[in-house]
Amino acid sequence: MKILFIGDIVGSPGREMLTDYLPKLKEKYRPQITVVNGENAAAGKGITEKIYKQFLNLGVQVVTMGNHTWNKREVIDFIDEAPYLIRPANFPENNPGKGIVYVKYNQQVIAIINLQGRVFLDPHDDPFKKADELINEAKQRTDLIFIDFHAEATSEKQAFGRYVDGRVSAVIGTHTHTQTADERILPHGTAYLTDAGMTGPYDSILGVDTESVIKRFTTNMPVRFDVDKTGRNQLNGCVIHLDPTTGKAKKIERIIINDDHPFFT
Repeated sequence: MKILFIGDIVGSPGREMLTDYLPKLKEKYRPQITVVNGENAAAGKGITEKIYKQFLNLGVQVVTMGNHTWNKREVIDFIDEAPYLIRPANFPENNPGKGIVYVKYNQQVIAIINLQGRVFLDPHDDPFKKADELINEAKQRTDLIFIDFHAEATSEKQAFGRYVDGRVSAVIGTHTHTQTADERILPHGTAYLTDAGMTGPYDSILGVDTESVIKRFTTNMPVRFDVDKTGRNQLNGCVIHLDPTTGKAKKIERIIINDDHPFFT
């Protein structure tokens, strides 16, 4: 069992990279399940129904979200009718949407869970406690459990990975838009990566026009942050190889595609 995960897709440059490279990645890795983080897919913040459906048409099985889930208000109107769009499960219970989805491939069922950290982000419900609840639920159906942990602090991500080690198949971090080089199999069999990185503008600062960000730092004045559409693009993510009988991870590979790291078949 292989899961292909693509990190935070930022605006139209990220969507273009996904369109161009997802068929090539599927051909190379032959994943059974493809998951993308889409919380920045619409102009850098949020997602629309059109983009969600575009991802599914490209062959994505599940779209995860994060702290920008509600930035496009239309998502409130369609998220409950979008079975493969999930938002952090530790958002308040009265929020629309859900934080876990089950995907079937042949005779295998895999649970995909989305959670959000609390360090330097909104103080939602405890993601550790919510993870316990959802893991117990998922274990009634499958040992194949994948978690997108959308968080800022590397310490919180590492603590979370260790907390669930051996109980889930993989914990992959999102949110910082900067891929980390710490992919590993934790001692009890969980694949871990602090951050998968982002898919979008390569010549940017976290996907945003570089000059705007520099101006913000050098003047401390309000600046409009727009997705950079003028430079080169990149795609970041990972592939996780799982033992379908135990749910344990066997291997994790980072994916990085840009002009400095060309794609090879």
